[in-house]
Amino acid sequence: MNQATAISEAPASSADAGAYRPPYVAAAIAALAVWLLYAITLAPTTAFWDTSEYIATAHILGIPHPPGNPTFVVLARAWDAILSLFGLSTAVRINLFSATMSALAHGFWFLLVHRIMAFYTDRRSFRMVGASMAVLLSATAFTVWNQSVVNEKVYTVSLFTIALLSWLAFHWRDNLGKGKDDNLLLLAIYVLALSVGNHLMAFLAAPAFFVFILLVHPRTVTNWKLYAVGAALAIIGLSIHVFLPLRASLSPVINEANPSTLHALWESLTRQQYDKPSMFSDPTDPSLPRTASMIWAQIVNYVQYFDWQWARSVAGKINYFGSPRPLFTLAFAVLGGYGAFTHFKKDRISFYYVAVLFLTLSLGLVAYLNFKYGFSTPFHPDSMEMHEVRERDYFFVVGFSVWGLWAGLGLTVLWMRLSEELAGRFRTLRSRQLVAAPLLAIGLLPLVLNWTWASRAKDYTARDWAYNLLMSVKPYSVLFTNGDNDTFPLWYLQEVEGIRRDVIVIVMSYLNTGWYAKQLKQLSAPCPPGVDPLKHADVIVCQRPFQPEKDAEFYAKPGLDIKKPTRSILSMSDQQIDSIPLIYMSNPYQFALQKPFQFKADSLSVTIPGNRILLPSDVFMVNILRTAMGDRPVYYATTTQAYNRFGLDNDLIRQGVAFELSDGPVPAQTDTNIVALPSRYGGLTGRFLDYPRTRRLMDSVFVHQSPGIPTGWTKWVDMSTENIPAYYGYTFYALTMGASLRGDTIQAKQFADSADAWLRLSRRQ
Repeated sequence: MNQATAISEAPASSADAGAYRPPYVAAAIAALAVWLLYAITLAPTTAFWDTSEYIATAHILGIPHPPGNPTFVVLARAWDAILSLFGLSTAVRINLFSATMSALAHGFWFLLVHRIMAFYTDRRSFRMVGASMAVLLSATAFTVWNQSVVNEKVYTVSLFTIALLSWLAFHWRDNLGKGKDDNLLLLAIYVLALSVGNHLMAFLAAPAFFVFILLVHPRTVTNWKLYAVGAALAIIGLSIHVFLPLRASLSPVINEANPSTLHALWESLTRQQYDKPSMFSDPTDPSLPRTASMIWAQIVNYVQYFDWQWARSVAGKINYFGSPRPLFTLAFAVLGGYGAFTHFKKDRISFYYVAVLFLTLSLGLVAYLNFKYGFSTPFHPDSMEMHEVRERDYFFVVGFSVWGLWAGLGLTVLWMRLSEELAGRFRTLRSRQLVAAPLLAIGLLPLVLNWTWASRAKDYTARDWAYNLLMSVKPYSVLFTNGDNDTFPLWYLQEVEGIRRDVIVIVMSYLNTGWYAKQLKQLSAPCPPGVDPLKHADVIVCQRPFQPEKDAEFYAKPGLDIKKPTRSILSMSDQQIDSIPLIYMSNPYQFALQKPFQFKADSLSVTIPGNRILLPSDVFMVNILRTAMGDRPVYYATTTQAYNRFGLDNDLIRQGVAFELSDGPVPAQTDTNIVALPSRYGGLTGRFLDYPRTRRLMDSVFVHQSPGIPTGWTKWVDMSTENIPAYYGYTFYALTMGASLRGDTIQAKQFADSADAWLRLSRRQ
């Protein structure tokens, strides 16, 4: 009989499945403690990247980016509705959903580690301390904590699912031979299938689960009845995806990829739009090959993220060589390794489960994801196109959580051994434990050293950016944005808080797709008589109205001339819209422009430079400019340079953090409000400035709710969004030059000081 069989069939008395009783009350208390930590450090509103997208889609039952995450949307919407009874804001409710999922996961982790500790000792105190230390280190690992206090992604639901599946596996092992034990496996199959509708990450627990079954009771895999019932339950779990075409067919305002048909649903589920780089870039752009050096860089990037987990606030800058943080990283790497080693010695079956789980969710993910160079890794520093657009540590959140469990296990074993070493000096076990207890303070280090980086409390920067950008534009404007960070917060503000729904926000990276262009066409269409688009505000009906009572006094002045648009921003038929991306994908060179092309957009003359390949977004933008100009204002966010593709630099007038496209030559020589700026900062400040309008926006309309920002902040919330404070800085520099040209030196100095403060925060100075 091998050791694995011996353990499963005749465990030591301390781990006897018949005598073992899971400490459910203690696990619930641990989960509550974790939840309280996350609630204290919870984000009070939305955040950058995908947070706004997921909060908004959960609130309106929309469709987020492929594969659509129906399980998340349905669960989060139900949670949103339940917590609405307590008067909390929608953003706080959805952020609490993330915190609760992670806290519940740690309740199951507590049960898991407590069960493992039963193979170490009979003593309840050791088991409880071991489970507590494991949960503490897992919950306060930087990425786990940071992802749990704001609903940035769907990964805390995956963390919960994997922890639940792990406990079901362990519980099944303890209930073998007691009758109906296979029901636990069937429940696990259903949970696993349902979790696929949240994210495929949870499915990565399957290899560990399968290995565990083979080690514990290999005959289980030959049970055909289990396969038959399991297949039926899997189909039921996967049926959550029916939500996507059903909801998409109702045209929610956020309906990404529009999976309303079987073909579109399949493309969404398989994320095919992300496999078509020519849809979003020049087809001649190179891609990164999977070379040995590339694989090495990906491993280095993973090590960099692992290094963040235990002492993020220590030497937080990119270049931390010579700082003490690697010592903390080494300490917790050793603790985790020691915990894994003792785990292997005490119970190899559960060790193999945890080991396979960790390897799958760490190095296995590194190989599978095949990322470009990490956002802040010191490779190709002068070529950001070779880097990921943001940090991707969230993909490894479960792996970091699992390593925290092993580190807590290792720390507890050291405490147990130290207590044993003190046997000759102290008579009682309690005395020895108390004397050795200071060693456990090591477990508090991540809590202390990650707090300032992981906490999102009092961070309003993303919500404020959305408000300030939307307020920069006039009623019924078209606003071109760049991507996630300057678009998703706007979606949140419009769809969740109901602010400036009149603005047609156009994210340029999506404008390469037909489904998005058709949605914009309908969303900007004038409403038929008697039709109220706000009666069902969560679906696309027609152009939504400007509501001055919801917006700044800046736009609510009596007598303000606000003209409703008379036509949609796109004049193409749906068939024409669909044909553009299809033609481009079949042969991008059909869109080659050999020589400059000139067209008129109302009074504006636009010239597209030659010797280039037009993207579908270029074709749609031409139609939008031709159709919208003269009917409604057209703006470009300062975050995008899409206007460069048409050579519109000299036709833009800065107003706040947006550029208005002038309908004809810019009247800088005749209009005293328009200031022609020197080219000190090139396109960053803009060629022209509407001085009084921008000044009033910055002085009395824009909001900055985060305490102490910008002068009291030593770092921005996220290195990959440091362009946001820079845009405020460039706006203040534009005002500095405008005030100087007007001879107002005192005001110019004040603007310059504000610009410097914002640029220091963005590390641009």
